[in-house]
Amino acid sequence: MRRGPRNLVTDVPGLAVGNAHDARVMSGVTVLVGEGAFTAAVDARGGGVASRDCDALASTGTVDQVHAIVLSGGSAFGLSAATGVQGVLAERGIGYPVRSARVPIVPGAILFDLLNGGDKSWGRTPPYEALAAKATERAGHDFEIGSAGAGYGATCADLRGGLGSASAVLHDGTVVGALVAVTPAGNVTIADGGSFWAGPFAIDDELTSPPWPSPLPPSAHHPRLKGMAGESTTLAIVATSATLTKQQAQRLAIMAQTGLARAIFPVHTPLDGDIVFAVSTGVTAPPADAAALARLGAAGANVLARAVARGVRHAAPPPPGGGGPPAWTPRFG
Repeated sequence: MRRGPRNLVTDVPGLAVGNAHDARVMSGVTVLVGEGAFTAAVDARGGGVASRDCDALASTGTVDQVHAIVLSGGSAFGLSAATGVQGVLAERGIGYPVRSARVPIVPGAILFDLLNGGDKSWGRTPPYEALAAKATERAGHDFEIGSAGAGYGATCADLRGGLGSASAVLHDGTVVGALVAVTPAGNVTIADGGSFWAGPFAIDDELTSPPWPSPLPPSAHHPRLKGMAGESTTLAIVATSATLTKQQAQRLAIMAQTGLARAIFPVHTPLDGDIVFAVSTGVTAPPADAAALARLGAAGANVLARAVARGVRHAAPPPPGGGGPPAWTPRFG
């Protein structure tokens, strides 16, 4: 397994990503858009999930494919981001056909970044619909990670969070990628050091962080948590070029959740709204059998773990006047 050429989720053919954020608000939006409709599923594990149109991805739903997925800051105010994506896609004539009408199907999820020091006094009009429209218009193959998009105002227990992405090319040419906005209740680094929990899964020098301490210090076994209930979430998308049914995509999402457990300690707490979307663009062959699907899911978990660490590794210090914890680089880099 090797990294894709960009080491981004857009190494998966048929996908583009756009970011937009507001430094004054200290929040933002990230949009994953397909060149066409794509198969998607979702698996939610956190105790405080907030999402939109995820019922469409259920196995009992009528819709098998969606047109974009949006990750947003802003807590419940960010649920309006999907409307901004829909507006841009509708202008392009993209959507689920209902006779002469076209309805863009845009599931989304939000994270909590309301207490990070930004100015949230936006009155009756939260900025997320406009930010999402801007992110959709900017979508391309290259995009910024770290303090960008939905990860702009993200925080971990004691470090600034961020937007992460990574990719892998499997032996048969199948591409797997991950996109994640990292703002968990727990830590992505071990104890007081700069070593990433996901460090053993890194490919080449993508993290350039200290190696795992051996043995682990006793403090590494004690969870550190930030905030109160509802103040944390990790939002993730795992994508593949493999052709999957919605049921197979569901299994990919379930297995990919393991990547969060490899990169964050603790994870899936009552304080988190963790959710993983799985996406199939159908460019390469389907898994030959259940074992092949299992290998694909294992790769998805590894890629997601790497993406989590990369999001925090590339986070920038808070802007002047901004609050929150320090970024990884000035502290450990």
